[in-house]
Amino acid sequence: MRRHYGHRPAFTLIELSLVITIIGLVTLVATRQVMFYLDRVAARSAVAEAATIILHARDEAMAQRAMTSVQIDTLAAALDLQVRGVPISHAALGHAHGVTLSSNRDSLAFDVRGLGYGASNLTMVARRGHAAETLVVSRLGRVRY
Repeated sequence: MRRHYGHRPAFTLIELSLVITIIGLVTLVATRQVMFYLDRVAARSAVAEAATIILHARDEAMAQRAMTSVQIDTLAAALDLQVRGVPISHAALGHAHGVTLSSNRDSLAFDVRGLGYGASNLTMVARRGHAAETLVVSRLGRVRY
């Protein structure tokens, strides 16, 4: 008995190579967008955490009726909150979010009324990759980001 094999439809090597190339290009574009999104999220989270520390310092100054200070360490990308010289909070933004910090001042302090000394237009920038977020503190202790 003789078997007859008919023509079976299949993809050619050129068609398969073209599809794999298109998938690779789409994956490359999507990966770059995801990485940029993750960088933006990390920078925003770091600025939000820094704003929380600064607002906490202002609240502590008014609650404890004592001078509070926030030291900004740009090399370690960290903030240290002190009340009467005693450290009460530390935020390692570089370690937690993978950002680098730059600031136009190295510290700021709040008096018992919550007014800032050294905070007049303090600007802090958190960068990761191509993303950057800015935090601005006014002399009155208002925080914008």
